[in-house]
Amino acid sequence: MVRTPLTPWERERGERLGTLLRAARGDRSMVEVAAVAGLSAETLRKIETGRVPTPAFFTIAALADTLGLSMEAVARAAMPEGARDGEATSAPPSDPLASSSVSSPLSRRVAHHGPAAA
Repeated sequence: MVRTPLTPWERERGERLGTLLRAARGDRSMVEVAAVAGLSAETLRKIETGRVPTPAFFTIAALADTLGLSMEAVARAAMPEGARDGEATSAPPSDPLASSSVSSPLSRRVAHHGPAAA
């Protein structure tokens, strides 16, 4: 499998997330935190070093729960500096979701399945 290289924006986002997780982990070992979260230590290492800039939602949810972080704190860590301060920012041009012709996986699923029945 050939992977496309990470964009600078993806690397920065991954590094911000990794910094938050490392700080929240504190003195706990990577192996301990990974085991409690149901991950391999290798997966946690890759996330903490920014090599996985967009981990799966349930992976992040498990880590947030294990580390006592709110999902809001995790989401804020993934935002660029200006966006965290309430400034209006747009996604960088290298972000494929910045293009109006490309939608996110979630919006594609919602559009495909339509609104939930009441």
